[in-house]
Amino acid sequence: MKPNDDSGKLSISERPFRVLIISGSDRRQYNCPGVDSKSRALMLRMAERLPQDWEIDYEDLGNVYGRARIQSCNACVSTSMALCCWPCNCYEKDDKIEPDLMWDVDMYARLDLADAWAIIGPHNWYGASSNLKLMFDRLVCMNGGNPKEELIDHKNPEKAMALEHAADWEELSVNHLEGRTAGFFCYGDEGADEMDETGRPKKLRHKAWFNPDEEPFENARDAYAPLVWQSRYSGIEVPDDLWTYCTTGKGRHYSDNQSEDMIAEAEFMRAFDTWTDRFAAFVGAKGKVEPGRWRAYGYEAPGHRWADAKLAWRGLRMRVGHAPRGSSPRAQEELGLNEDAVLNRHKSEGERLRE
Repeated sequence: MKPNDDSGKLSISERPFRVLIISGSDRRQYNCPGVDSKSRALMLRMAERLPQDWEIDYEDLGNVYGRARIQSCNACVSTSMALCCWPCNCYEKDDKIEPDLMWDVDMYARLDLADAWAIIGPHNWYGASSNLKLMFDRLVCMNGGNPKEELIDHKNPEKAMALEHAADWEELSVNHLEGRTAGFFCYGDEGADEMDETGRPKKLRHKAWFNPDEEPFENARDAYAPLVWQSRYSGIEVPDDLWTYCTTGKGRHYSDNQSEDMIAEAEFMRAFDTWTDRFAAFVGAKGKVEPGRWRAYGYEAPGHRWADAKLAWRGLRMRVGHAPRGSSPRAQEELGLNEDAVLNRHKSEGERLRE
């Protein structure tokens, strides 16, 4: 059945079981490249195969033309775990300056609402797509993120550093989506028609610099290992049996390896359907997951105009070389590190270097 977000208001015994399927390709039908992805076709196929008495939610992370993109993680956690808020408050819904897909399509709430996630995506240069990597980078906040931004005046680094040492921090810093299940299905073409009989790229002139015996993974599924292990680190169960790789389009021109070509590969489609069935059997038997104490579902960001004004004043002082006393930027100034006191924060290092 279609997802009904109001089910999140019900008790665990009253609400239906819910799955979120994510298509992780970067491709889109409109503008460039003008052709939809294989992961989108697989996402829709999976939605049809799952039990229809479940709530089945899905999202294609491929950027719809003109839609917001997933903004990058600002690595707040590297300043202080308490500066990384749950859900992420570096961006917000309908932000005109830095529009963010994670907020605009309510991904934090939908991940929270689901009992299980099914993630489908391609191999891009021995790794996941940039869309999936961006999404998981932004999910660092599910692992111990601060659920009370008012304790740090929205985004004050010094207050966050102090909170991380406070007695009540251990109670606040928990895995907010712990207990859920994630399955990963990744696919690739193993170089399509670019490889020669030795396993090297045909167009490569410096053949000795490429040793096919030293390629990164014995098992191609390990290209998704960073996403799997981030999930496990955060208390998300990823059974080995639900972490799968399959090959499609090997030896063909890229133009001959589209969705319509993929579905004609009986072995590949059988492997995907088998993975779908394993996923459904495992998560169905496991059952519904109790939500965490601090939920992304139903979250409403507090107002922070005064906090933003104070942070703007802090930023202005830093740009003229007067960081707050006792702060990390002040210590870096005194040690001659980073040299980033500059009035125009929009100029790149290359532009300033050439002035």
